[in-house]
Amino acid sequence: MTSLFQIISALLNILSFMVIFDVILSLLIQLGFLDKRNQIVSQLWFSIRNIMEPIYSKLRTFLPNTVGFDLAPAALLFIIFAVRVIISNNFY
Repeated sequence: MTSLFQIISALLNILSFMVIFDVILSLLIQLGFLDKRNQIVSQLWFSIRNIMEPIYSKLRTFLPNTVGFDLAPAALLFIIFAVRVIISNNFY
């Protein structure tokens, strides 16, 4: 049973790194430090967005509409943190 929770914890770590990478990449693109016309940047951008956007869109249905600021990554990081705390406090 412990190995199952370790696998879940590893998946949550990967997901949290993907969220942070998505936020940093989108910030660098919006500020003009990275250009989406670059092939490597565009491949990274579209691959991470194809993975994260379905998760974000489900969270956005529960979050208030904000103009110019997306709360979905912050909410997802909070959910990941809460799941980690629940797993570590109840199952280890």
